[in-house]
Amino acid sequence: MSIPTEPIGSIPRPRSLQEALAEHAEGRLSDTDLAGLQQQATADTLARLEELGCTVLVDGEQGKPSFVTYPLAGLGTLASHGAVIPFADGHTRQLPCLTSGPFRYQVRAETYLRDARRHTDRPVKQAVIAPSALSLLYPAEPIDGYSREAFLRDLADEAEADIRGCLTAGAHRVQLDFTEGRLSLKLDPSGGVLDDFIALNNEVLGRFSDDERARLGVHTCPGGDHDSTHSLDVDYADLLPKLFRLKVGNFYVQLASEPDPERVLRIIADQLRPGIRVFVGVTDPIGTTVETPEEVRDRVLLAARYIPVDQLGTCDDCGFSPFADDTSTSRDLAFAKIEARVQGTALASQALGL
Repeated sequence: MSIPTEPIGSIPRPRSLQEALAEHAEGRLSDTDLAGLQQQATADTLARLEELGCTVLVDGEQGKPSFVTYPLAGLGTLASHGAVIPFADGHTRQLPCLTSGPFRYQVRAETYLRDARRHTDRPVKQAVIAPSALSLLYPAEPIDGYSREAFLRDLADEAEADIRGCLTAGAHRVQLDFTEGRLSLKLDPSGGVLDDFIALNNEVLGRFSDDERARLGVHTCPGGDHDSTHSLDVDYADLLPKLFRLKVGNFYVQLASEPDPERVLRIIADQLRPGIRVFVGVTDPIGTTVETPEEVRDRVLLAARYIPVDQLGTCDDCGFSPFADDTSTSRDLAFAKIEARVQGTALASQALGL
């Protein structure tokens, strides 16, 4: 047995794809030509991960506009003035806003998974957006003829179908991206919004069997975009006890970029229950230097003091480029960090006699 290690999701797009996305946005490149370049980038991503010795692969989200908005591509009932997400460096991201119902996904994550599996026979993990994030699409003022309650029912059904489609398509793991969990505590320190997020996600997760939930996971981080975060200043102690109420078998927890990782590990140890695995972040995607395998090894060995090795895994803290237009991290730097994670986790397994 060795300690499992998995990527989180996004990897920076090649320069050719970045240029193609800009041309497509300006109407100078066809949908077909863009899709062809996205397929090339997906195949290259999977091949490079295989070369690095990754046992579980991801497509790097080469075909997604962003980790959060992929279900909305082509949805005509949206306005631009949705929730604003502020980052520590002053830049913002803004979600769209729903203008009418019923709410339906236009794209399901299984389409990305099926495309990826055409290029590899290795296990492929698929990231999906948590329904709690998409709940932010509903405006503060009620929509005529479409209540928030009706929207949340539709959203839960759509999120279930998104996850179930990935399981049916053969995903090794389906990971819910829940970056808004930590952010919610910045927006509402009382924890009420977080409680609503947890309840909505569990409404969806509760529809799956125990065997299915063993293949489901949830990822938490303080957001990562243009080398900045939106909620690293929020105390993990306020999030983690509620996070571990989620009905999944796997938790992916950003840790490498935490100022006091040992304190976080103590909190995690208090939340452990049988049947779950905790993947701790051992590389910092927005860090500008590459971790050495020895640094990764030492981070894993520290985690093993608090988490039993049969419940321990490693991951990157976050995706490297969750929004398609984020070029702050180079593709080569991301792969170098992934290689360090793979090698360092192997060194830790050896040191632990696994």
